[in-house]
Amino acid sequence: MRHQSATAHELARIAELAGLPGETLARLGERMVRRELGPGEALDASGRFGVVLSGMVRGQAGLLRPGETFAESVTALTPATVASCERAVYESFVG
Repeated sequence: MRHQSATAHELARIAELAGLPGETLARLGERMVRRELGPGEALDASGRFGVVLSGMVRGQAGLLRPGETFAESVTALTPATVASCERAVYESFVG
């Protein structure tokens, strides 16, 4: 299966990333792994930087919607698309 990443356009809608230049977002997106989650499916993102691209997931902090970030295990409440990368990769792009 081909690796799918997050797009710069998708990442620009994340408040935490919105101030980054498009080229930086594109390079970060290439390093992120996109996952499609079905309702009830979990993703362990401990030690990672993750973003909700579509759908709704529940994390330790509660309900997360598109545009919100996470760094823990999440479970999809609806069909959801998330993208994540290692925390060190994220920090290398945003400082």
